Amino acid sequence: MIQLQILSGQLAGVSWTARQFPVRLGRGAENELRLEEAGVWEQHLTIEFDPALGFTLLAQPDALVTVNDQPASSQILRAGDLIALGSARVRFWLSEPVRRSLRWREFAVWTLIAAIFGTELWLLRWLLG
Repeated sequence: MIQLQILSGQLAGVSWTARQFPVRLGRGAENELRLEEAGVWEQHLTIEFDPALGFTLLAQPDALVTVNDQPASSQILRAGDLIALGSARVRFWLSEPVRRSLRWREFAVWTLIAAIFGTELWLLRWLLG
């Protein structure tokens, strides 16, 4: 659902995808995304999803978090937002949609069209013959 692109630190260049919420970011092993950069707390921030509001960033009390270079403790996130926690920089994006194959649906539609065509031919033959 969301993708976090790590822009600085040991994991720079990595894109991490979250599919379950809430997502916790921090230094500790219990976090979904571990960032061991200077200034990152054991549990630094949480990203939650609410269908009515969207994705919300919630920082731990007294944790330094900025969104687009503005201090934030609770903020609704938008695609492209730059999140800074400690010395780590992370870009917030929506992940690529999962593409499902439509092959079986296409097969079912063509089978239905062929069945209708065959039924029409049979009816014409029965009515004329």
